[in-house]
Amino acid sequence: MTTDLIVPTIDVSGWVHGDGTARDAIAKAVDHAGRTIGFMQVVGHGIPADVVDGLTGAMDDFFAQPVADKMTLVPPRPSINRGYAGTKSEKLSYSLGLDSPADLFEAFNVGATHEDFPHLDLRDRHDDDYASNLWPAPDSVPTFRPGVEAWFAEAASFARRMTSIFARALAMDDDYFDSYTDHSIDVLRMVNYAVEPGTEIETGQLGMGAHTDYGIVTVLWADPVPGLQVLGPDGEWHDVTPAPGALLINLGDLLARWSNDRWVSTMHRVVPPVDADGRSMRRRSAAFFHDGNADALISTIESCRDASGGSAYDDVTVAEHLFQKLNGSRGLELNQHAAAEASRIEGVSS
Repeated sequence: MTTDLIVPTIDVSGWVHGDGTARDAIAKAVDHAGRTIGFMQVVGHGIPADVVDGLTGAMDDFFAQPVADKMTLVPPRPSINRGYAGTKSEKLSYSLGLDSPADLFEAFNVGATHEDFPHLDLRDRHDDDYASNLWPAPDSVPTFRPGVEAWFAEAASFARRMTSIFARALAMDDDYFDSYTDHSIDVLRMVNYAVEPGTEIETGQLGMGAHTDYGIVTVLWADPVPGLQVLGPDGEWHDVTPAPGALLINLGDLLARWSNDRWVSTMHRVVPPVDADGRSMRRRSAAFFHDGNADALISTIESCRDASGGSAYDDVTVAEHLFQKLNGSRGLELNQHAAAEASRIEGVSS
């Protein structure tokens, strides 16, 4: 059973245009959201409407291509989080170590590459993490790369603004996360949920299986249609629809580690979207994952440790953590390192 959940709406425009008092108020609101569900609707982000239109047009043009054309852009191995992923090729629940039917979405990923950081030697040590992008030929989808790159730049800038807010909310200097994210593994995943008429849906099969996001923060644009569900503090799945003009922000596993579970890594899923008459609907989303530097060591910050200085989490590098998660969802090997996250949905009704 699902019920409505009031996701807090936070206006962050004062972070850029306001004074210290305005910044403190924003940080306090974010801290409250982080402590409760790890999810928020953010307005005042400043991303122009024409950039949103460019992104959605690019997605429409790409996903409208024949499947055979899209399949030419499948990466050579799951650890390369780039290019096309076809319907039923992934199982997001595997990132939690939980079995499920294959997910009913198709996606296309682009990300930060070696070429973006020419001053660093990343190719040998983290080749797959910063792999080159797989773009469709310009003459096949001429709108795609310009629209995607414009959105990527705006989302990246906004994600970094959010980490400054996070730092203040966690009683750290505003620039605390900068040294962990100056060559961040950033990935934009564009997703199309469109179940063809007559598709047989298995018991328990979802548009996207239950999971937490892996990194620091996710900046999500999505169509205002049903499908997205967030696991609330009450142990129930709640429907969430984006508010007009808002971006959805959810916190990832690395923030849970940094904050020693003061903040929640959002557990969420996508059910096959249907209208009021039960007919399949199309739903699009674009999730920008700001995951941190591959070589950054994530250790619980001092302000969030227990009275004895301890933490529920061992230290881990960003690259190691992402490999464990992606080897589950994309490599289809059950992740044996996510027992804490998986325990949150034990006994939760479907």
